Amino acid sequence: MSVYIEDQLDWVEQSVESVLSQSYQNFQLIIVLDGEVKEDVFNYLSQLCSERINVQLIQSAENVGLSACMNHIIDWTIANLPSTKYFFRMDADDISLSERFEKQIDFLQAHKNTQVLGTSLVEIDEYGKKVGKRTLPNNHADIFRILPKRCAINHPTVVVRMDVFKAGFRYNHTLENTQDYFLWIELCAAGYKFANLSEPLLQFRRVNDFYKRRGLSKSLNEFKARFYTMKVLKRYSIGNIFYACAVLFLRLMPSKVVKLAYKVDRYFLNKSVNNE
Repeated sequence: MSVYIEDQLDWVEQSVESVLSQSYQNFQLIIVLDGEVKEDVFNYLSQLCSERINVQLIQSAENVGLSACMNHIIDWTIANLPSTKYFFRMDADDISLSERFEKQIDFLQAHKNTQVLGTSLVEIDEYGKKVGKRTLPNNHADIFRILPKRCAINHPTVVVRMDVFKAGFRYNHTLENTQDYFLWIELCAAGYKFANLSEPLLQFRRVNDFYKRRGLSKSLNEFKARFYTMKVLKRYSIGNIFYACAVLFLRLMPSKVVKLAYKVDRYFLNKSVNNE
């Protein structure tokens, strides 16, 4: 988990407590302070770290971004906890359901060929009210099929086998966003298998400025990722190219249009997955 200056105390508390109250308890929670954070957040996490032996706090001198923080945690874990089997992640304003770890680990233990596993999620607003749901295809074939059009794993829900990172794969630290999308493309090209659990095991915080934050930089990176997918996975088609261009056009529209397009896209995605 990475915490930065914009994270507020009550959301961080909810996020951390959702991890500490998991039904599966054999884990180490590693929190990276990505540069300076709010004083009350720092005091809460420092106190927690002093009380819980399975909570590790790492301080970054400056804000380096999510990719660099995750790569640092991965490298730290490989060096200091080499027997670790699984890498879970989530954002500091999201909430994991109590059986998330247990159910994802149970699946990976039963499906040895799956290296990356996500889940569905429920979207909540700043008050904790449900405002949507995000469901993605369950099996690798369908995930591979839609990858040129969309990132097929809900990143805050993901668990990755540590063997993947021990093989040398990392998030692209030069990217400010869409890091996960590019990593999934590389892993697919390398032959790794993906899956999603249909059960929503995380509450994703979608606040008022969510659509504004999906600005030019993220839109361009997603556009590049879609064409990179087509190139690397040899998935060029008129439909995939049209979709990439259409999404880029919509993302550059006013936030109200982006919000409507996002809801329509989620509706048809959830409907198509439910009909499979």
